Amino acid sequence: MTTEATRARFPWGLTIACALAFALLCALGVWQVQRMQWKQGLIAQAETAAGLLPEAPAYVFGAADPEFSGVALICPGLASAPFVELQSIKEGQAGVRLISACRHPGYGQTVLVDRGFVADTVSARPPVAVSDEPVQLVAEVRATPAPGPMALAPEGRRFFARDNVAMARVLGVEGPTAPWTLFALTSSNPEWQALRPSAPPAAFSNNHLGYALTWFGLALALVGFYIALLRRKPSLRPPRSANETPGKKEKP
Repeated sequence: MTTEATRARFPWGLTIACALAFALLCALGVWQVQRMQWKQGLIAQAETAAGLLPEAPAYVFGAADPEFSGVALICPGLASAPFVELQSIKEGQAGVRLISACRHPGYGQTVLVDRGFVADTVSARPPVAVSDEPVQLVAEVRATPAPGPMALAPEGRRFFARDNVAMARVLGVEGPTAPWTLFALTSSNPEWQALRPSAPPAAFSNNHLGYALTWFGLALALVGFYIALLRRKPSLRPPRSANETPGKKEKP
């Protein structure tokens, strides 16, 4: 009878809920540790690539992961190529980034080139004309993720989120388009000072260790909370029998 009463009084529901919450908190902590290691690798990759000299396109795009690599290439007609405008902000100033296609046949696929930033205070744009004049360019390779579900739809040739497929379609590109964007580091139109070529800073916030410690700390706090609740719980002994008199032993 004592065993049955003890089992009836043991907080199985609380124990199961705490065990599930503890497992979840530990899993989140482990996930943040994994994210921290991934972010450290990404930072190391960016720092290593930044110290390398620009390579030929065939070598860069032949790599397994060319992101952050420098590339030296020639884009015929880029100075007067058609472009789309991407709404952007640079150093707190609103403006657009001009994006054109580089169709050099030796690259195997068309790549989109972010030629640089133009402030909203500048209404002029580079001329657009058919030309085969070679433009030597140094650029940095960056991956271009698909736009999010909340991204605004483009309005003609004006975009509000990077979308290589849609941009290539507006620019009249035929055939495959590289999943990368080349951010120009040298100007395609050096005579036009309003165009400011640049790549986004390769700055990464690595706060995952703090997040991991938070999740593991919550897991430990949950254990302490569970133990405290067990200690505050009434005795698990069965209640006295109605025929039992306090201070006296019942005769056999």
